[in-house]
Amino acid sequence: MVKINSDDAHAPYTMDDLLQIMRRLRAPDGCPWDREQDHASIRNNVLEEAYEVADGIDRADDDALCEELGDLLLQVVFHAQIAQEADSFSFADVTDGICRKLIHRHPHVFGSAVAENAEQVLDRWDRIKQAEKAQTTCTDTLRSVPAAFPALLRAAKVQKRAAKSGTDFAAADGLADRLRELCPPTDGQAGKDDLRAVGDLLFAAVCLSRARGVDAEEALQAATDRFITRFSAAEQAAGQPLPDCTAEQRDALWLQAGHAD
Repeated sequence: MVKINSDDAHAPYTMDDLLQIMRRLRAPDGCPWDREQDHASIRNNVLEEAYEVADGIDRADDDALCEELGDLLLQVVFHAQIAQEADSFSFADVTDGICRKLIHRHPHVFGSAVAENAEQVLDRWDRIKQAEKAQTTCTDTLRSVPAAFPALLRAAKVQKRAAKSGTDFAAADGLADRLRELCPPTDGQAGKDDLRAVGDLLFAAVCLSRARGVDAEEALQAATDRFITRFSAAEQAAGQPLPDCTAEQRDALWLQAGHAD
């Protein structure tokens, strides 16, 4: 039976309470919406909540972080309950699995191995992970990077894993020149090779970001923020709706906003 705490001074809810609440919501006489969901229908919720957690961290907002971690935990419990109903796995299997993984991948803490620094820890972690997943080639490690990752993040992780094999294009000379070579022409109609050309250009840009020690995802976020700030300045200076301005006026406003940046 789920206890309903109406008194703020009541003992706090626990993990067991959360599991009971989710079972109640999914029960035949529970919530119609919760009962209708499956893994696929709430897939994006996991991603959205993870980004909300990241936003709380970026803003150094502990209250928001605490709340968003709860929302993310809810998604874990939700998926585990759906799986348990299908006799696939349970929340207990999830916790058992992660505990076993942590113990196995930290032999320098739970065993007799020695790790003198964080780099050695990460190196051993990668080797243990590859053995667990039967990854016998470098290609196996590249293909294991989830395709669901944001494209820039996935490209960076693939490149970093390739670099461990000695294949690191970020260490090559002439990266900036290579970027210019890859830029497709912007005049004329779009060609069938544009998708490939732009993809190669972005992949090379990630190489350049790694060569300069810059996080590509963070750099693009910052560039987008700068664009919005500059756009706002141009719009405020226009004195009229931007769509009502001529192309020449908009160009002048954009240049003016750039000088103020």
